[in-house]
Amino acid sequence: MGIATVNPTTGEVVKTFEAFSDEEIESKVAIAQATFLQYRQTNFEQRSQWLQSAAAILESDKERLGALITLEMGKTLKAAIAEVEKCAAVCRYYAENGAKFLADEVISTDASHSFIRYQPLGIILAVMPWNFPLWQVFRFAAPALMAGNVGLLKHASNVPQCALAIAEVIQQAGFPQGAFQALLMDASKVAALMADDRIKAATLTGSEPAGASLAVAAGKNIKKVVLELGGSDPFIVLPSADLAAAAATAVASRMLNCGQTCISAKRFIVANSIADEFEELLIAKYKQLKVGDPMLPETDLGPLSTPKILEDIDRQVQAIVQQGARILVGGTRLDRPGNYYQPTLITDITVDNSLGREEFFGPVGLLLRVADVGEAIALANNIPFGLGSSAWTTDPTEQEQLINGIDAGCVFINGMVKSDPRLPFGGTKRSGFGRELGIHGIHEFVNIKTIWVK
Repeated sequence: MGIATVNPTTGEVVKTFEAFSDEEIESKVAIAQATFLQYRQTNFEQRSQWLQSAAAILESDKERLGALITLEMGKTLKAAIAEVEKCAAVCRYYAENGAKFLADEVISTDASHSFIRYQPLGIILAVMPWNFPLWQVFRFAAPALMAGNVGLLKHASNVPQCALAIAEVIQQAGFPQGAFQALLMDASKVAALMADDRIKAATLTGSEPAGASLAVAAGKNIKKVVLELGGSDPFIVLPSADLAAAAATAVASRMLNCGQTCISAKRFIVANSIADEFEELLIAKYKQLKVGDPMLPETDLGPLSTPKILEDIDRQVQAIVQQGARILVGGTRLDRPGNYYQPTLITDITVDNSLGREEFFGPVGLLLRVADVGEAIALANNIPFGLGSSAWTTDPTEQEQLINGIDAGCVFINGMVKSDPRLPFGGTKRSGFGRELGIHGIHEFVNIKTIWVK
């Protein structure tokens, strides 16, 4: 199906949309370009006020927007409302800090006066995924708008109402009409947009193939691109850890968003001496999970977002078992309407089992055993990805080894990996490049201009 809202809880087609024609896309780009020429002249104080207004709208309308997220992609309503609240927080963060992050930076040189000025680039194309349909967009939009850029959003085809709602919130907040627009279009048209001289840069959160495709188009046209792609994050547990806290966090992280999260714990890497005890704790936590209607407050896991994702995760589980792995909990689809899959825990994964290095984008955790911290780091790095990582130990020497040794965009010690507006977010290796959030995120889409005056 093309661009449509399909309820993943029931499989019902709720609403369909016509994709924009080439003429409609051209009109949106022209509006964006005309808007940018005026919008770039606005001052930080005005942009900050508009972002604060957007935050207020998000907070006041969080129940409706949360219900829309749940309808389109299936996460629990409580998680969806929390996502909207986080969007408000990132708007406020850049409203309060953007002017400071973008202020002229004086540099002492042989000139009478030299400094760095940060100036907007123009139209930024955002290609965004369905798993956090508001958060992924606002964590780009807030800094981009604060910097004086304008945005065009090509959202995932299964969350069109979320895409339109985001543009509506930004416009209601007072931003000019063309400052941020949603494009309902097929992914096949992205390359043509990247060839348009009015599009100055792009950002994508999504799959590795989608990121590679956008990177090719950006490279061909010599344009900046930021990519946040897949991950198979390690969750390392060593003997000094608080095992109960680690197990609870491991399951919470793995099951966040029904397992459809790039930075969730996907591979539980546990020291041999505590592995049996930790396995028992994991199994107990798994069995407490409530799978059901995502609109109900007692539900921990709703459905997967689409039938294809359900098919993919089921195929991966069956394939890894055929290669010698063993299922401890779950391992099958649920016999009910909707895209439901059992919370699943798999162990006995050998080093030569290639599927153990893949990303499982669903409620499936892999339990692996190691001898010590050195072997844990080696196994953590033995994947093509490098997005997030979590490690549990109270030993300062081990903590330092983990911080320096893990190849990832972030290392969380004794805590769950999460994105935070104050901290840069992104990956290494095939998880992408560039950073979002923090001061680094707002500097991705600006011209860092050197000024030298004598």
